[in-house]
Amino acid sequence: MEQPRRSRSRAASMPDVETQSEGFRANRAARRNVLVEDYVELIADLLAEGREARQVDIASRLGVSQPTVAKMLGRLAQDGLVQRKPYRGIFLTDAGERMARDAQTRHRVVEDFLRALGISAEQARIDAEGIEHYVGRETLAAFRRTLDGGLEAFIQALDPAPEPSA
Repeated sequence: MEQPRRSRSRAASMPDVETQSEGFRANRAARRNVLVEDYVELIADLLAEGREARQVDIASRLGVSQPTVAKMLGRLAQDGLVQRKPYRGIFLTDAGERMARDAQTRHRVVEDFLRALGISAEQARIDAEGIEHYVGRETLAAFRRTLDGGLEAFIQALDPAPEPSA
């Protein structure tokens, strides 16, 4: 029986062990924080709109059941990120507000970067919702520098709009 051939280019391009394991560690840490960040970001958004952050609103916006939200709110309260006030809804603690601000900033930079690449507003918002949790500080800073340096104008210069016909 013939053995499958190993690709030499794949083996030669593998990162060193520490770099590769750090990537996997960072990914696992991000995965653990995704739901927490989504919840605090949504609560902050609801409060910023002048609305109360109620369990029913959170459930409908996240597309999950109210018991799922109740369980997560218990975890967030235990972690010191939210306070639940009877008959008044959910509020962020200072730690929750910091986390929400950080998540919102990452989201905005990633969404702006995707829009500058020509991605539609709707798709950029959807994709940024996932990417924001996994993007590292260095990459985020590079996105911001690239945006500040005129990425959108550069992309538009590569693909100019067709000139109107006479």
